[in-house]
Amino acid sequence: MLSLRTIRRFCHAAAVTAAIASVAGTVTRAKSNSIQKSDKPLEKPALAKLKAERDPEKLFQLFKANAHNKLVIENRFAFEDTVSRLAGAGRFDYIEHLLEHQKTLPQGRREGFIVRIIMLYGKAGMIKQAVDTFFDMHLFGCQRTVKSFNAALKVLTQSRDLEAIDSFIRDAPFKFGIELDVLSVNIVTKALCDMDILDKAYLVMIEMEKAGVKLDVVTYTTLMSAFYKHNRWEVGNGLWNLMVMKGCLPNLATFNVRIQYLVYRRRSWQANSLMGMMEYLGIIPDEVTYNLVIKGFCQAGYLEMAKRVYSALHGKGYKPNVKIYQTMIHYLCKGGEFDMAYTMCKDCMNKNWFVNVDTIYKLLEGLVGHGELDKANVILRLARKRVPSFTKSQLDAFEFVLSKKQ
Repeated sequence: MLSLRTIRRFCHAAAVTAAIASVAGTVTRAKSNSIQKSDKPLEKPALAKLKAERDPEKLFQLFKANAHNKLVIENRFAFEDTVSRLAGAGRFDYIEHLLEHQKTLPQGRREGFIVRIIMLYGKAGMIKQAVDTFFDMHLFGCQRTVKSFNAALKVLTQSRDLEAIDSFIRDAPFKFGIELDVLSVNIVTKALCDMDILDKAYLVMIEMEKAGVKLDVVTYTTLMSAFYKHNRWEVGNGLWNLMVMKGCLPNLATFNVRIQYLVYRRRSWQANSLMGMMEYLGIIPDEVTYNLVIKGFCQAGYLEMAKRVYSALHGKGYKPNVKIYQTMIHYLCKGGEFDMAYTMCKDCMNKNWFVNVDTIYKLLEGLVGHGELDKANVILRLARKRVPSFTKSQLDAFEFVLSKKQ
């Protein structure tokens, strides 16, 4: 007769064996299922499908089918790319259908998402729909702040409709209890400057400052650039002084705007001094700054100073861009320094950067005139390798210069 202990051991061993068998069966079935699943071809991800689709109708249907797919709706690029391509195809009805549907989904209650919808309407040039989205935000349970106001304002400025912009700024903040911020001011001043309504832009800045909005360097830089562009240097200089007096320090863009104005006025030495002030204040000049100062010295006839600034650019670890090459090569040819112009042009062309046709033509003429046929042939050979290529008539003109001495 079996003892109670033996029976218990037997029962326990049987239970363990059964459990092991059950687990083994589950693993076998899982493996079998996974093998069966792996036999099916893997489906292309939705984002990849959207990117590859070129037919507007199919693109619309594909995006619509993925309206609840977070990987799609939370991907800024996928949204922008889809809207951009549908706009390019003139399917604004599809754009409105997709974006209006997105508002009804849970993400439509987030202001950040609605801001994206507003900006996408703006990208498609659908200004009315963008502004209507702002006014209708309460319908889908989304709270308005100055962020959505600024998004709608930015899109509205694309219309260049001064009356509509004025009405929106006057009525919307009061209606929805929104306090404007410095970004609001910058959007309006930029729009007014782009429309060449400079005095009104200046008055907006003054009025907003009186209303308690603290202006920033972007506000002053935008206005300075516009006034300098219209040769109203006295206002531009006044804005510079006002900015500094208010304790708002200029940034790189501000310095470049002022240096550009000084170069335009043929005040190259002052432009160079201002670049020195930048370095003193810890603001590092960029390629735009160097190009402006180099151009200033070249235009004023100080080619040696331009060469010194060019050398300083290299000494500080910068590499010249195509605009700097263009400026230097053009004025070196004008000054008769064809050897240095040749060295720079060869370096530039080897990077697949090409100065304009007139400059290459002048360089070839100079090299041929000084008996430097080998160097002229090097430039011609590099010109033939350009991608995209020069036109046949342009290459024929280059070859004609060399043929005159052969």
